[in-house]
Amino acid sequence: MPIELKHVTYTYMPQTPFERVALQDVSLTIEEGSFTAIAGHTGSGKSTLVQHLNGILQPTSGQVLVDGTDLAARGKAALAARRKVGMVFQYPEHQLFEETVALDIAFGPKNLELPEAEIEQRVRQAMEFVHLDYETYKDRSPFQLSGGQMRRAAIAGVIALQPKYLVLDEPTAGLDPRGREDLLQRIVQLHKKEKITIVFVSHNMDDIARTADRVVFMDQGKVLLDEAPAKAFFAEKEIAQAGLAAPQMVTLLTKLREKGLAVDPAAFTMEDGVAHIMKALREAKSC
Repeated sequence: MPIELKHVTYTYMPQTPFERVALQDVSLTIEEGSFTAIAGHTGSGKSTLVQHLNGILQPTSGQVLVDGTDLAARGKAALAARRKVGMVFQYPEHQLFEETVALDIAFGPKNLELPEAEIEQRVRQAMEFVHLDYETYKDRSPFQLSGGQMRRAAIAGVIALQPKYLVLDEPTAGLDPRGREDLLQRIVQLHKKEKITIVFVSHNMDDIARTADRVVFMDQGKVLLDEAPAKAFFAEKEIAQAGLAAPQMVTLLTKLREKGLAVDPAAFTMEDGVAHIMKALREAKSC
């Protein structure tokens, strides 16, 4: 079953001089098993939106349903539904607080009152997934890690909860190119291997092109567009309104096509784009 937002509006500090409407009548369905990217400029409402997906924020009006359960309801069913959604905030290393890496990652599973053996197994598996060797790092302070390692440890803490849905708010922000590449590969691997539904918040369209099977553009608290990447990356009006830029490969292929090279701009990933350019050059040379 999906996550459903039905006519969700959210207002910060209502009935005060600082009142601000962050979401306006948003209706959106995030299908189970999808890799959905939510993109928009700063202040577009994307972070506010994803904080509704596990009940951190409650709508001023409207409903958020996870597998058919209203997150605003009370009782065990709503609590169980909220726990299905793991949230990794922007700069997740700021979430670290325990004395050791292992204790920090184990914090969530302990709150689920799991047996100690299962907690240790989850910690080991989560650390293995993010490429932090258990024996090397388990007793190390998380604050002695590098920036990229801290990011991975924080993400491991959420993965250890084994959520059905994983929300990542700008997870690559502040990372160097190698760290960004490694983290994106881990996220895609998690999605494919564990069949976890991913909600990926980013303003980096190149990252989105490499990962997502669905793209949502937001602006001023509203959904501008909800399409497959092959359509979203060519929606020039919506891209401009959302304060974004098309993926670099789309821009390059479009310009090459305008110059007469027979390439397909819809090959928007780096790998596909390079393959199309090389093929077009070989064909042009043989003519």
